[in-house]
Amino acid sequence: MNIEGGCYCGAVRYRAEAEPQMRAQCHCRECQYISGGSPNVIVGLPEAQFSYVKGKPVVFKRSDLDQPVIREFCGACGTPLTSRAPSVPGVVLIKVGSLDKPDLFGKADFVVFTIDKQSFHALPEGVPAFERMPA
Repeated sequence: MNIEGGCYCGAVRYRAEAEPQMRAQCHCRECQYISGGSPNVIVGLPEAQFSYVKGKPVVFKRSDLDQPVIREFCGACGTPLTSRAPSVPGVVLIKVGSLDKPDLFGKADFVVFTIDKQSFHALPEGVPAFERMPA
């Protein structure tokens, strides 16, 4: 599958030729910060098949955590682009909102961190949901 996307202002673009390894919706509190209050909708692709083709993202990771998630976003417009989590090595987690064709996402395979779900968050029907990451 050919996947392309980038930020709102067009300063950063990426491309991947890969089949998604996972599609997920995350309700953790960190994702709520990054998304502006909503759950984070992501598609996981093999990191080796992903590349930035225009511009470079700003990289952020918390210095107070032992294994922080690395977050990449556009430094000009602030669009969240990807995350790289120690819990899923070798996988880049692309923010579905940054895809040129977000409909490629289809439907989540699972939902995680429902323990942090807000009352205004909706869970997709018929999708396995977990309070935390499944074992």
